[in-house]
Amino acid sequence: MALNISSGKISRAVKTVIYGPEGIGKSTLASQFPNPLFLDMEGGTAQMDVRRIEKPKTWTELIGIVNEVAKTPGICGTLVLDTADWTEGMLINHICKTYNQKSIESFGYGKGYTYLGEEWQKLMDAFTRVIEAGMNVTVIAHAKQRKIELPDQSGSFDHWEMKLSRQVAPLLKEWSDLLLFLNYKTYVVTTDTNTRKAQGGKRVMYTSHNPVWDAKNRHGLPEEVEMSFKPIAHIFENGDALVVQSSRAGFAAAERQTTSALERLKELMAEAGIEDYQVREVLCVKQGFPAEKPLEEYPETVINNTVRYFDRLVKQIRG
Repeated sequence: MALNISSGKISRAVKTVIYGPEGIGKSTLASQFPNPLFLDMEGGTAQMDVRRIEKPKTWTELIGIVNEVAKTPGICGTLVLDTADWTEGMLINHICKTYNQKSIESFGYGKGYTYLGEEWQKLMDAFTRVIEAGMNVTVIAHAKQRKIELPDQSGSFDHWEMKLSRQVAPLLKEWSDLLLFLNYKTYVVTTDTNTRKAQGGKRVMYTSHNPVWDAKNRHGLPEEVEMSFKPIAHIFENGDALVVQSSRAGFAAAERQTTSALERLKELMAEAGIEDYQVREVLCVKQGFPAEKPLEEYPETVINNTVRYFDRLVKQIRG
């Protein structure tokens, strides 16, 4: 058996996890990544001018959407899951419903959490397929504090970590190239009366592990950088080249998929007796497009979602 040995760095898309306290600006930071497409699981991007996929209603549908993105090179530069903790909640509901249990705890002997880890790995596998297709993946999560007590030392301290179960958080940490912790850094000054008080502060990103938080990077970043895309932009330069190359290579396939989706939409309209203008009127309200805009000029994702949720569209049209 021949051994295929290579050397040097391998250029590929980037796997990023961003977490931090509520309101720190996690989604805003993710919106600065290359050509982002949001899977908005909690409605946090409602006031942001970004491209988004309508929130899936089930865990199975979510996996299907991520796999669909992987099959469509160039549909985005970065797929953003916002947020992991809301997604985990959807998964827990899926598992409890599948096995007819009241809660994840009611399985007994930690069996429910075993299912949780196994199912979450399916999402990680789907993300890997997106990466292999040349598109970055960024996962956003909320942060929580947990009290840490070391057995060989007195006292305790607060540790920041992702607001996820002990089955899911390690999978995300291991999977990521960049694990970034976002937080407020407060400056403490000593006054003339020799007392200490907080005075001002700024938002920062921590890129390396610390006893007080989880973080990591594989790119030699400083331990602390300003909270913006600028300090990490160079990491995505090779990834951007891959996305462009993937987009060009897959352009014809993506174009065929759009045509196919549009043809399927036309078929559904004919079967339901729905006119072109009726569909455009609904999409005008939902998507903000001009009512006179031809369906042929609608973005691929809008046409695909319209086909996926055509039954709902019909109900809206018929009242």
